[in-house]
Parts: sequence; C-alpha cells; structure tokens
Amino acid sequence: MNILGKRYIFFTVSFFLIVPGLILLFMGKLPLSIDFTGGSLLEVTFEGTPPQPSEVLALYKESGIKDPQVQTTETGGIIIRSEFLDTVKRDKVLTAMSENFGKTTVQRFDSVGPSIGKQVTSRAAMAVTVSSLLVVLFIAWSFRGVKGAYRYGISAVLAMIHDVAIIFSISAWGGLLFGWEMDSLFLTALLTVIGFSMQDSIVVFDRIRENSSALRRLDYEVLVNHSIVQTLQRSINTQLMTVEFLLLALAFFGGITLRQFVVVLLVGLMSGTYSSIFVAAPILVVWEKKEWRNWFKKTKVTA
Repeated sequence: MNILGKRYIFFTVSFFLIVPGLILLFMGKLPLSIDFTGGSLLEVTFEGTPPQPSEVLALYKESGIKDPQVQTTETGGIIIRSEFLDTVKRDKVLTAMSENFGKTTVQRFDSVGPSIGKQVTSRAAMAVTVSSLLVVLFIAWSFRGVKGAYRYGISAVLAMIHDVAIIFSISAWGGLLFGWEMDSLFLTALLTVIGFSMQDSIVVFDRIRENSSALRRLDYEVLVNHSIVQTLQRSINTQLMTVEFLLLALAFFGGITLRQFVVVLLVGLMSGTYSSIFVAAPILVVWEKKEWRNWFKKTKVTA
C-alpha cells in the first residue's frame, strides 16, 4: 500500500476542504457567541402566536437596548442577543413583551460582561499556543535519538493546525446553513480535538522511530510508508470503536442543544486520524527530501 506516493493528492484534498470554509469564516459566517463578545442572550416562548422578529426588535429599541439580534427556534420560541442586560433591564423587557405579545415564559437567560468575554478569548488563544509549544518540546526530547527530532514536533503541530482549520471550516458552513455560533462548547471541542490529533500523530511517529533502528537501511520514504501501514489498522479501529460510533449516536439522538458540539467533535476527531496518517507523516518525507526545491521548477520535456 503506497500511501506516501499519493501525498500530494491528500494535500490537495485538505486544501479544498479547508480553504472554502475559511473564506466563509473571514466573511463573518460564524458569529461569536456572548461567551466571547460579552452581552446577553434571552430565549422566550409565548402562549399564543409568537411575534414577528421585527416587532421584537422594535420593542428592544424602544427600551433603549443596543444591538439586538432576533432568531426564531424550531419550537416556536425566540432568541434575542443584545448588549449586556442587568436585572432591571431584563425585567423591563419581559414586562413589555407580556403586555404586547401575551404571557411570556423565559426558557433561558445568559449574560456575560464584556471584560469576561475578552478574558475567555485571550486565554483560549494562550491555551492553544502554549500547548503547541509544549508538544514540540516534548516530542523533540522524546525523539532526541532520531535525526532531526525537532521535525517530528513541528510536523505534529502542522497536522494539529490542519485539524483546527478543518474545525473552523466545518463550523463556518454550519454558521451559514444552521446558524451555529462559536461558544464555550466549541472551545471545549477544539481543545479535545487538539489532544486527539497530537496523540494520533505521536503513535505514527513512534513507530517510525522504532523502525528507524530496525529498518535503517531502507529509503526514508519506504520506511515511513511501512510505519504508516503498520499503524493504520490500529488508528482507524481505535477511533471508530471507541469514539466515532458514540458521537454519531449522540449527533442523531442527543438533542439539538448538543448537536453542534457533537458534530464538531465528530469531524475534528476524524480529521485527527486522517491528518496523522495523510498529513503529518507525509510532511516528514517532504521535509527529508526537501521537495519544495522542485515545486516551482518547470518540468523538463524529453525529446
């Protein structure tokens, strides 16, 4: 099974999976939730026919509340996101809703101050950065007996970045099609995928390290390909049997409140298995052979 011989096909597949979603993301198709931006989220239901979003927006503006955004739910309720509401403003809005639209029931009210939202964002970025640096150092130390040990750490981080990009890409499509938001559960899924991605890459790299001594006479590409084939069954079976089937069941039967979190985890963990085999190890071969020297050269035509 010549996996590495098709490495540029796998790189191309990853490119087309990632880039369209990231373009959507930069176009603002995945809004941040109040966990990151700060503000208030109020979900309400009504006994009678729910009001139109425009009526709710008008009521919020009459109450002097800035930046309201209204979204209807599958159960006939309404979700309103706005600037931070204290108890007085919230009660004022609920009273006005009851007077104008009939009896109003609060299903959910979340409020996060702007400063807390900024802290969550900065600490999330710090957590990802610090964990990446620690992984590079750990792998470089663990593989210190192998030539170019630092390459293994950097390749694992590049595979992790690939998986993070896949998550943001699928989430951007979810934001466009299903109104997904980047919230604290999204961050939890992201950090979980980073951990799994690193684990899968290290398993493959460890087999390469073992074979570097036992099969040191082999060409490096052949050695790495042989190592991938040896770990292929383990990687796929472990993911399918222990995680993916469970997440698939949760995605179908776990309810709408967990669906975004579960789908992000499902796609992210699949990407982690894929990247350890088809991205991280091929990067090592590209690096060893310094193939970038020939990427932009014209192919010579033989007469």
